[in-house]
Amino acid sequence: MILDRFRLDGRIAFVSGAAGHLGRAMSRALCEAGAHVILNGRDDAKLKAFESELRGIGYSVESAAFDVAEFEKSRAFMAKQKRLDILVNNAVSMTPAPFASLTTEAFAQTYQSAVTAAFELVRAGLPALKAAAAATGDASVINTASMYGAVAPDSRIYAKAEQASPLHYGPAKAALIQLTRHLAAELGPEKIRVNALVPGPFPREQVSKDDPAFAARLAAKTMLGRTGQDAEIEGPLLFLASPASSYVTGSALAVDGGWTAW
Repeated sequence: MILDRFRLDGRIAFVSGAAGHLGRAMSRALCEAGAHVILNGRDDAKLKAFESELRGIGYSVESAAFDVAEFEKSRAFMAKQKRLDILVNNAVSMTPAPFASLTTEAFAQTYQSAVTAAFELVRAGLPALKAAAAATGDASVINTASMYGAVAPDSRIYAKAEQASPLHYGPAKAALIQLTRHLAAELGPEKIRVNALVPGPFPREQVSKDDPAFAARLAAKTMLGRTGQDAEIEGPLLFLASPASSYVTGSALAVDGGWTAW
């Protein structure tokens, strides 16, 4: 049955940035589909609270607090994993700054946390991913990119300088999309699929409350005339994580209401 192919019972997933904006929805979706989910992030207290929340619903979860941009910690953690069916690279660390004052250090921080960290987690987790593929015939890596990895920001939307997408964010996400393709080619023979989610505008609820005019401008840029709700990332993520997408690799799945299609 087709719906059974979306189930993740008995599978193990790792989600970086798990307690963040979209990370929470992603983690919950994997739990609901039956996976055991390892919640990763830098804030141990925030992770533990989210873990407790999910356990209270009856889901199988654990937390692992470390910065994925600290590569020795990533390698040490992955070396202990015997099996990993799903790896979601969702974390990014960024210090917003306008064009005139953007530093090379800020560029390096964003690239390291979004791109190099994803590469290191995949490489360090390869034995565990291979073990999962051997057991089920399939393992999945999902990288969270952005619409601004595909197109440039429209400055007319951002009335306030602090609202604008920082210049170092889009280039890092574009690199992550290309890394996705390279990893897919490298790991295809191992039956490990690698794909990217490319979200569009998913503003936090507070953004719409604090600046409805800005939220309306974001919505007007999409073909659907609205911004995304957190839960709307869950279906695309589950598709890429599950056997339902067993013949999909090297793809960049836009979840943007049509933002990048016109």
